[in-house]
Amino acid sequence: MKRKTANWGNYPIVEADFLTLRNQRQADEFIRRPGPMIARGLGRCYGDSALSETILSTESYNNLLAFDAEKGVVTCEAGVSLADILDVFTPRGWFLPVTPGTKFVSIGGAIAADVHGKSSGSFGDYVLSMQVMKADGEILTCSKTENAEFFETTRGGMGLTGLILQATIQLIPVETAYIREETVQCKDLDSVMDLFEQMGKWTYSVAWIDCVATGKDMGRSVMMRGEHARRADLVNSTQRRDPLNFRGLPKLDVPIMFPNFALNNLSVKAFNMAYYHKCPKGTHEHIVNYDAFFYPLDFVNNWNRIYGRRGFTQYQFLLPLESSYEGLPVLLEKISSSGLGSFLAVLKKFGPHESFISFPKPGYFLALDFPITKKLFALLDEFDKLVLKYGGRLYLAKDVRMKPEMFFKGYENADTFCERIKQWDPQQKFQSLQSQRLNMHQ
Repeated sequence: MKRKTANWGNYPIVEADFLTLRNQRQADEFIRRPGPMIARGLGRCYGDSALSETILSTESYNNLLAFDAEKGVVTCEAGVSLADILDVFTPRGWFLPVTPGTKFVSIGGAIAADVHGKSSGSFGDYVLSMQVMKADGEILTCSKTENAEFFETTRGGMGLTGLILQATIQLIPVETAYIREETVQCKDLDSVMDLFEQMGKWTYSVAWIDCVATGKDMGRSVMMRGEHARRADLVNSTQRRDPLNFRGLPKLDVPIMFPNFALNNLSVKAFNMAYYHKCPKGTHEHIVNYDAFFYPLDFVNNWNRIYGRRGFTQYQFLLPLESSYEGLPVLLEKISSSGLGSFLAVLKKFGPHESFISFPKPGYFLALDFPITKKLFALLDEFDKLVLKYGGRLYLAKDVRMKPEMFFKGYENADTFCERIKQWDPQQKFQSLQSQRLNMHQ
C-alpha cells in the first residue's frame, strides 16, 4: 500500500510502498519483491536514511524473546523500542548502557545507526549478537567473533547489509531509576571544553551550547553531567519507597504544525539567552528521574511540528581531538554570523572508540537543528568544507543533504563499506534515498 511518509525531520516527504512486518515468514516474502527497499523502525532518524521506494516497517515486529536476569542480557526482535526495554527491565534493576536523546527508537534502528548519547561509546559496543536476513533470504547470525566482518559492517551500516531481525543486548545494573545530575554554567567555549577534559568520574556528560552568542560570550554553555543514583543518594521518602519506579510528569503536546514565521533569528536568540540564564552560576546538584536527564524532549509529543510544514534537519558533525580546539571556534563563528541559529545545540566529547563505519571516534561533536529554508543547504555546504578541513565527518542518521564527497572523505572506510554491501547484496536490494544520493551503490 502506497502512503506518504517522512522521518522525524518531516523532510523529505515521499510516497512509498509501505509494508508492515509482523513475522519472519513475511520478511522472506517481502524481500523477494522487486525493487529496492529499506527497513524502518520508529522513524526517528531525521533525514532520508530510512526512506526508499519500498519501506519495510518493523514497528510491529516487536516481541521480547528472552532475558537472563542474572547477567542482564535481553534478546528481542528489531522493532522493540528503547522505551519498551526501559519500561520492562528498569524496575528489575537493569538499564540501557547507551541511549540517544529519545527512547522512541527501535533496537534495529539503534544498531543500524549505532546511536550514541551522553555516555562514552555507542550502542553497538553492547550488542552481543544479532540475526540479519540478507537479500537472498539467508539468515546470518553474527557477533564480534562469529561472522565478525558482517557484524561490524551492519553496526552503523544504516540497514544496507540486510534486515536486522533480532538482537541480544547487554544491559547494565542500576540501584534506582534516578540520576545524580550536576549542572554547571560555563561562560564560553574554552570553559566548557576544559570541563569535558576534566570529566574524570562522570559517566554521562553533555553540554547545551548557545550557538548565536558572539564575542567573549561565544560558546557559552550549560554542562549537564550525571551518574546513576544509588539508594543512599535518594533524597525523599517517595523515591526511597520505590527506587526503581517513578511517576513521570504529564506530557505536553504540539497539536498542529507551527507557522514558519514562528522560528526566526529573534526567537532563537531569546530562547538561547533564557536557557543560559535559567541555570544559576556555579555548580548545582539534583536528583532527577532518568526521563528528565536522558529524554527531556520526549516530554513534548510531536515537538518536530514546531518547525512547521517546511520541516527541519540536524547538522551533526564531529571533529577529531587534535583539531577541535582550532576548528570548533571557527565553525561557531560561522554559525552565529549566518543568522540561522539553532534552538537545539548540543556539544559532546567522545573518548576512545573503535568501529568500522560508525560516526563516533575520539573528538568533539556538535549537533544543531535548522529549519529547512532556501538559504540553508548552501550554508551547510560551506560548513561541510570547514568540517573536512579539520578532518571531521557528519552523522548519517541525521543527514538529509550531504554530497558524496563529504561521505567518502569523512569516513575512512567508506570505499570498503560500499564494496562489502555490494558483495553481500549484489542485486542491491537494500537501498535508501540516502545511500542512492551518496553513490554507495556505484
